[in-house]
Amino acid sequence: MNKVSQSALEGFEPFALHAKSALDSSDKRYGLSRYRSDLNACTASIRKGSKSFHLASLLLPPETRKAAVALYAFCRHSDDLIDDPRSDRHSLQQLRERLDLIYRGTPADYPCDRAFQKTVRDYAIPKCIPAALLDGFEMDISKRTYRTLEDVKEYATGVAATVGLMMALLMRTGEPEHLARAADLGIAMQLTNIARDVGEDARNGRIYLPMDWLDQHGINPQTFLVSPRFSPEIGQVVKRLLQEANRHYRLGHTGISALPSDCRHAIRSAALIYEEIGTEIVANGYDSVTQRAHTSLMRKVSLLAAARRPATDRSASAKQAREAAADPAAAGLVNAGARSFSIAKAKKSFQSNGLPDASTSERLLCLLIRLQNESRQDVRFHKLAARQRAARLT
Repeated sequence: MNKVSQSALEGFEPFALHAKSALDSSDKRYGLSRYRSDLNACTASIRKGSKSFHLASLLLPPETRKAAVALYAFCRHSDDLIDDPRSDRHSLQQLRERLDLIYRGTPADYPCDRAFQKTVRDYAIPKCIPAALLDGFEMDISKRTYRTLEDVKEYATGVAATVGLMMALLMRTGEPEHLARAADLGIAMQLTNIARDVGEDARNGRIYLPMDWLDQHGINPQTFLVSPRFSPEIGQVVKRLLQEANRHYRLGHTGISALPSDCRHAIRSAALIYEEIGTEIVANGYDSVTQRAHTSLMRKVSLLAAARRPATDRSASAKQAREAAADPAAAGLVNAGARSFSIAKAKKSFQSNGLPDASTSERLLCLLIRLQNESRQDVRFHKLAARQRAARLT
């Protein structure tokens, strides 16, 4: 999010580059059968708790799907834990401690933690991104209010754009402009969620709509919380939020072509299915207080088919959208992800060329410097000896 500290960005070194006791598929403590068992548990939880993601994940190539299932299972488990009415800051602190253990290579005894640990290591996901997800959950626990749209997008970055960024890294896509588009899709989806759940959130004592928009339309937040009712004014606020979501969808769609070809269908499907929620809200007259928009299974199937047709917009505006800067709310995390990706990519190229690993190369460099210094000392010694011999001859 835009509040990521400079020290966090400078010191986040990717887990894959410095872990000393990481568990991998060849480790006796975490063999292939255990990993498969954990993935099965993760898949079961997603199939039950997030049908849309489960449907889209089936379109991913096998290895990417495994990593995505582990990632999403950890996010889903964390979200469910925070949504539990009994949860408090202690629950959030436990999640932060579990994330610390994951990045130390010693995950807690949960299937999603063990599987996610392998994912963050294999794909060099910097810790500040899932940590920002937990920061978003903290906003929920504290029942924070959001004065402006920018504040809402800071929240959306934490709870949703972080997932988009991690998904892009799973697909080996980490250039800054591509990560910016992944963040846009995450922001768009969360704004859609907020627009859909206005009534449900209010009945739970929460408002995620920008307070200054409510003021502009003459809506008293406290009155609305006490008695959530739909009105044309609330409809106008929901409409504005969907318009902003659509802007981020347009930006996000332009980045899908940068993904590996065998991943584009899944991501485009997920985007279209979420966009359809907005279409349903519009069809309901922007009333998401007394109604809750949903997309039927048959409509989802038709959107899956539509997602197979790639976008072919080569206009100047599309090019401008692809290269647009990241939203300020997500810029810090985009930069961190891009930096991690570039380091991991360089390391992989270094090793694939048969060169020594980073620690070996450092030792070799020190040895060369030492030999060079010794050689210079030898030269100086021989020159001095030569001058002394010349002096004795004269």
